This record gives sequence, C-alpha cells and structure tokens, in this order.
Amino acid sequence: MIPRYTRPEMASIWEPQTRFKIWFEIEAHAADALAELGTIPREAARTVWAKAKDATFDVARIDEIERETKHDVIAFLTHLAEIVGPEARFVHQGMTSSDVLDTCLNVQLTRAADLLLADLDKVLAALKKRAFEHKMTPTIGRSHGIHAEPVTFGLKLAYAYAEFTRAKERLVAARKEVATCAISGAVGTFAQIDPRVEERVAKAMGLVPEPISTQVIPRDRHAMYFSTLGVIASSVERIAVEIRHMQRTEVLEAEEFFSEGQKGSSAMPHKRNPVLSENLTGLSRMVRAYVTPALENVVLWHERDISHSSAERMMGPDATVTLDFALVRLAGLIDKLLVYPANMQKNLDRLGGLVHSQRVLLALTQKGASREDAYKLVQRNAMPVWRGEGDFLQLLKKDAEVKKYLTDAEIEEQFDLGYHLKHVDTIFKRVFGES
Repeated sequence: MIPRYTRPEMASIWEPQTRFKIWFEIEAHAADALAELGTIPREAARTVWAKAKDATFDVARIDEIERETKHDVIAFLTHLAEIVGPEARFVHQGMTSSDVLDTCLNVQLTRAADLLLADLDKVLAALKKRAFEHKMTPTIGRSHGIHAEPVTFGLKLAYAYAEFTRAKERLVAARKEVATCAISGAVGTFAQIDPRVEERVAKAMGLVPEPISTQVIPRDRHAMYFSTLGVIASSVERIAVEIRHMQRTEVLEAEEFFSEGQKGSSAMPHKRNPVLSENLTGLSRMVRAYVTPALENVVLWHERDISHSSAERMMGPDATVTLDFALVRLAGLIDKLLVYPANMQKNLDRLGGLVHSQRVLLALTQKGASREDAYKLVQRNAMPVWRGEGDFLQLLKKDAEVKKYLTDAEIEEQFDLGYHLKHVDTIFKRVFGES
C-alpha cells in the first residue's frame, strides 16, 4: 500500500492489529462453540474472552516468534497464550491454520467491499447530478475519434451512470460470493471439529458456512471478487480517458477543476493538464494487474498448497486500497468537472453540417432514390466540406440531382439539431427511472 494513494478507512482493514483482532475473534467464537458442545471447559472459553478481548496484540512480539517458528498462525497462538495463560491450550482445538486465515481474509474482503460500495454510491450521485445538469447540452458524438452525430453531454454521463450501476450490482454479488467461513479442519472433513462450530463462527463473523472446503475456501470465489474489482477499474479508466480526450486543447469541451495555486508544469506556466484522469488510468491498471494472479490462485494442489498465499497478502490490500482511492477521486472529479457548452457547440458546427449526413441520406431514400445512389449523392457533397471547401447545406441545395428528390425546405429540415435529441427523455427514464 502506497500512502499517496491510500485512504485510512480502507488501510485500517488490512493493518496487522486488525488482522490479529479478527484472528482472535475467530478463535474465541470457536472456543464458545466448543464449550457449548462440551469439548472444552466453559470456563476456558470465558477466560479467553476476558483476558484477550480488549488486548492490543504485540505485533513486534508476534513477528519475533514467527522468525523462529516460520509460521504466522503458530506465532499468533503463542502470543495469545502469553496473554490468556494455561486456558489457551483449549484454543484452536481441531482447527487448522487455513480455518483462521481464510475466514479472516473473507471478513476483510467483505469489509473492503462495503467501503467500495459506499464509494460507488458517491460516484453514482455525482454522475446523476451532472447528467441532469447537462441533460440537453448538445455535443458531438464520435466514433473512431471522428465526428459522427450529435448527442448530449448528459447522455455521456448517463451512460457512465448505467455502467457504474452495473458495477455496484456486480460488487454486491461478489461480496456475497466471498462471504464464506471455513472451520472444517485439516482437509475439510470435520474429523476433529464439529460442523456446528463453523456455523457458530460464521454467524458471529457475518459470514455463511462454506458448503464444502478442503483445507482452504475455494479460490474461484476470490477470483470472481478480484475480477469484479478489475472490471470496475476498467469503468473508472473508460470515463477518465473520455475526460482526457475532452480536455485536449483542440477539443476543450470539459476539463478538470484547476484550483487556486495549482500548477500544471514545472516548465510551462500556462499548462492545465488532466492529471487526475491520467492518475486514474494508472491506478486502474494496477487494480487489473491483480486479476490474473487471482485467477491462477484457483489452481492448487490437492486439498491445499500455499502458492496462493503470497499473492493474496499483496493483492488483498493493494487492489482494494487502490480502487477505493480511485473511486473517491473519480467522484470528486465528476462533481467539480468544468463543462464548456459553447465549445461543444463550436465543435458541433466545425464540420459545416456534415453531422446531418445520415438524415439527408435517409430523406433521399424516402423520396425514391436507391440507397446506393443516395449514398453517392451525399458523399460527393460531403467530401469537399471535409476538405474545408464549402458548406454542406449550400452544396446540397446546388446539387441538381439532389434537387430531383428534395426541395430546399426539405433539405433544411434535415439539419435540425433537435431531431437528434428527441429521445433523450426516454433514455434518461430507462437509466434513472421516473425521477
């Protein structure tokens, strides 16, 4: 985790003290269940809670023990015994390390998902607000980077709103899928521990029992979780790249907010660069970088190996922390985005009416011209305009073959900008409902 791109709320989920606190809770809840089943003395379970519930675990001491034992869970249990005393011998009865590690990881991933869902709500709120603000602000739509037909800036934002709505739905599903608990013993058979212990721990930790585990919780669940984060990151980058293109000097239809005292270049004082959007592109790449390891972690030897472990120690914190920062940054970027309707109109007019070429084409076919002939008539008048050699409307009016099918008034009718925007309300209702 890089402090520059880390918010404290997400970072705290992955801190060693938090991890050890979760480990303790798993062990203590398991002890409660074991006590109720008569496997260990009830007093032992009460002592575990009484002596360690409010303890601050000594991270340095645990690290010291691990340097000798070469085993993180044993190091923790040894330190816990130093706090609890003789009754600690009843802790971890019938359990294996993965019961603690995997259940803890899933607790952390669900907590991280909750923060990310809140972040998505912020992004959605910003997009909705700005979409309605610019619902009917006309701008040029582009395909292949080339002027196509008119849209509105509100539609661009509504498109992103729908995209992030799907992102939220996917993350809700991914959270549910990863929110499982395994307290099933060495190879998942419950030979040394009653399944009712797992049920008790799962309920206490806000999870559900894993239907069948080996020594690990199946990693296809985690693969889906991190893949979902990767897709969300791609959505972040998609809108970031759109803003970067719109901020280009020769376009300048929108740009990032430039604060008082901000500087864009160490060499050129005039520069106002899309640094936030570019930053989001880079952060999105890092989130996606963890998708492949997550997919590869699905493949483990037999009932367990630890080839997944080292990757997860990095990808869990890094992917969630990075996406958390990116989503919050994106919400602020959208909320403060500077929009220039006059420049949008200027760009709309830049090709001298060529954006209406399809309407002219269709009008000709409606009047009896074949599609092939209509296309040739429109294109031969469009190409001079493309080269800067005239006005599309005037050239069409002067074309004798075009005039065989369309009057001047009928040609002019095809240049109505409002025609392109007549279904904006319908699209908005589909995206936002009746609000």
